Amino acid sequence: MKPSSINQADPLALPPAPALISRNTALVLLTLVLLVAASFYSLQIDWRTLLSEEAIRTSAEFLRGFTPPDTSAGLVNKVFFAALETLAMSALGTLIAALLGLLMALPASGRFGGVAMRIARLLLNILRAIPELVWASIMLIAAGLGPFAGTVALAAHTTGVLGRLFAETLENLPPHAETSLRTNGVSAGNAFLYATLPQGLPQMLSYTLYRWENNIRAAAILGVVGAGGLGQMLKYHLSLFQMPTAATVIIAMLILVALVDALSFAIRRWLMR
Repeated sequence: MKPSSINQADPLALPPAPALISRNTALVLLTLVLLVAASFYSLQIDWRTLLSEEAIRTSAEFLRGFTPPDTSAGLVNKVFFAALETLAMSALGTLIAALLGLLMALPASGRFGGVAMRIARLLLNILRAIPELVWASIMLIAAGLGPFAGTVALAAHTTGVLGRLFAETLENLPPHAETSLRTNGVSAGNAFLYATLPQGLPQMLSYTLYRWENNIRAAAILGVVGAGGLGQMLKYHLSLFQMPTAATVIIAMLILVALVDALSFAIRRWLMR
């Protein structure tokens, strides 16, 4: 017999390389470029005035007003306790949001049917669509000035963010472990606690720590509307044009944010090992 003339495909041959940019990707990039160009055109940004000698001179004079920072013992003591207040606002707001977000993520991930999923997702969309500053303004009317309003504002907005992230995490987890336990007679609650939650917990903790970093910055800004902490101090001293004192508060903000960022990054790396 003659050997078969049919060419066998090489099992080790690599498939053809995909196109670097597909048609859909090119369309999206072109749309983004057009949007950016339209934004520059519609805003009518005057770069010549922004970079003029007069603008640079007045900006330099304004920045010189912040030097040297006020390092008096009394002010440093006040800034220290204001920084602790800002830290407490962000930590407590994030913790409350993580707990409420997990509770809302269960129906939002479809575990209690389609109706509950749509209602939960709608609530999460509303919570995160309203910025922290708007939540703080509402809470200030209800609870008055102070860190309590800022904490509730952070918790409300962050619940919407973490709830959606937690729901997506639960949706993307492999169901095999939970299904195996359910098949062997384990209740739905115990199967979730012993199979699904341990798989998603590292990712959820990573999301929570990242939001804590963001909430440190947000807590400092919320103080500007009277929600306590470093932001309230900054607004007060800037309104009185006490620039050296304001510079000290700004430096404290930068140090606090840097410390929390470093701590959160270290914890996330430890959790994801």
